[in-house]
Amino acid sequence: MPNPTAAMLVIGDEILSGRTRDANMHYLAGQLTEAGIDLREVRVVSDDQPAIVAAVRALSAAYDTVFTSGGIGPTHDDITADCIAAAFDAPIDVRADARALLEAHYAKSGLELNAARLRMARIPDGATLIDNPVSTAPGFTMGNVHVMAGVPSVFQAMVASVLPTLTGGDPLVSRTVRIDRGEGDIAGPLGELAGAYPDLSIGSYPFQKDGKYGANVVIRGTDAAMVDTCVAALNAHFPA
Repeated sequence: MPNPTAAMLVIGDEILSGRTRDANMHYLAGQLTEAGIDLREVRVVSDDQPAIVAAVRALSAAYDTVFTSGGIGPTHDDITADCIAAAFDAPIDVRADARALLEAHYAKSGLELNAARLRMARIPDGATLIDNPVSTAPGFTMGNVHVMAGVPSVFQAMVASVLPTLTGGDPLVSRTVRIDRGEGDIAGPLGELAGAYPDLSIGSYPFQKDGKYGANVVIRGTDAAMVDTCVAALNAHFPA
């Protein structure tokens, strides 16, 4: 059976403007690889409700699981929760369990649970909360969409909460072979290997160093023995 599939939706003008470098995609990809879940697509959208709603609906229909990051904070441009509610045609309002978490957190810290902070307790009807041990304000799961904060430390904590609830497959095995030849020289044999091993992913990533060309060939698959056999065949084509 093929591994379950996943997609990620990164939300925020700050990502598209280049002001903020997204670290969550790299982290999520590594975690899903270990869990045997194939990350097939990542989209980045601005803080625009129609764009977010359309992306959520498309990704939710196309993949087994969707992860979102960004846009669930206390400010006016944090519109992700409303967009998820719209995507699933669900009402949204401050929910008692989320509010209780925030009340306890801010009472302990001596800060006021004002109207802005209370926005983080707005949860669509039918969603389940995602634990946030870092800053308390919860994420939530609606259908097959897991809605998480954009702050990397919080995002990572939420991923740790969600992953044990998902069904994974076989972990992806990856091997890298460095070949000190240009891609034009290795393209033919690589194409033959790709045809001989259709269940593997074979990628060529070129580099130039000290005026010489080369490529790192990465072979990926869930069958470790098959990956090793393919690596051996590649090394036979291009002995060091």
